[in-house]
Amino acid sequence: MRVMVIVKASEESEAGRMPSQELLTAMGAFNEELVEAGVMLGGEGLQPSARGVRVDLSADGPPTVIDGPFPGTGELIAGYWIWRVEDMAEALEWAKRIPTPGPGPAGTVELRPVLEAEDFGDELTPELREREQRLRDRLGD
Repeated sequence: MRVMVIVKASEESEAGRMPSQELLTAMGAFNEELVEAGVMLGGEGLQPSARGVRVDLSADGPPTVIDGPFPGTGELIAGYWIWRVEDMAEALEWAKRIPTPGPGPAGTVELRPVLEAEDFGDELTPELREREQRLRDRLGD
């Protein structure tokens, strides 16, 4: 199964403060371990929400564009990984090993299973499945 590991934003990440060299070194070693184990499929850190935009979509009218920064730090995302694991228990074991900046509360990560084709049932027709597979093949997934 694939799992998205969502790294929640903090006051520090939203202020654009970069992690220490020590934390960057520990995170690099952790990422190498994930890659060597065949778990990590991708991942990146994100710029603060002040550098982003939101697009509110509506079926009743044109999209609305909202410039950052956005309120609610706890709801914002500072980064992510995509992991391939056997099950959620394995994902949790990896998540418990994510390096932190020091003692005390260090942030929150959220683990969410990625929807797979079989999760859509009969609504994903053979034609739609074929189209989806062609796209995945082009992406190298």
